[in-house]
Amino acid sequence: MAFIRATGKHRAPSRLTRKSAKVAGIAALATTGVIGATASPALAADSEVTAGSTGLTQTVALDTTLAAQIEAQAKVQQHQAEVAAKAAAEAKAKAKAEAEAKRKAEARAKEAREEKARAARAAERARLNSFHLPVAGSHVTTGYKSGGALWSSGTHSGVDFQAASGTSVVAVGAGTVVEAGWGGAYGNNIVLKMKDGTYTQYGHLSSIGVSVGQSVGSGEQIGISGSTGNSTGPHLHFEARTTPEYGSDMDPVAYLRAHGVQV
Repeated sequence: MAFIRATGKHRAPSRLTRKSAKVAGIAALATTGVIGATASPALAADSEVTAGSTGLTQTVALDTTLAAQIEAQAKVQQHQAEVAAKAAAEAKAKAKAEAEAKRKAEARAKEAREEKARAARAAERARLNSFHLPVAGSHVTTGYKSGGALWSSGTHSGVDFQAASGTSVVAVGAGTVVEAGWGGAYGNNIVLKMKDGTYTQYGHLSSIGVSVGQSVGSGEQIGISGSTGNSTGPHLHFEARTTPEYGSDMDPVAYLRAHGVQV
């Protein structure tokens, strides 16, 4: 018996129809999948660009701020370094100036000491080379070559300087003692060999303060005045000689004046 399929909405699709639909569905799915697969990267890329663009802007902004901070810090550090360098240079310059000032001060002090020493040596040389009166502030009472019975030779071989007993008698110049003791008519006497090779004698002393061979300076005390020997009273008999011996006398006043002494 043959069956006839009913028509209408409740009619089941035929096998062919179902196959065709399935094939069509697969094709549509495939088509959709391809399109979706093709379209999805573009969509994703667009999304990524949008998201990436926002992140890049933030990163650039952060980098700019950090760079500005680093630059500002670098400027501060550079400024501090410059200030420190300037301070160090000023300190060095100050130390150098102080050292130079100290060196100059020491040089001036040394020069002053040397000048003082030179002046002292010059003064000592002047003192040693200078001549003095044998009795300070005295004057001649009996001149050279004065005649009379008081002298065995008939004339005075020296000069007499006024000097009360006990007055200091000094060397008229620097020299060496060649005689110190009793001298007969001269009483206690001293003979000096002067640096220029001449000789001076000091007679009638009450006491002698030097010994033979002793070096004496100009103006140095060598004895005390008195009235020993052939003397009529306290005074100093002074002679200038070319030798240490009696009879080699020369004018004592001219001798002293030749050495810068006012008599």
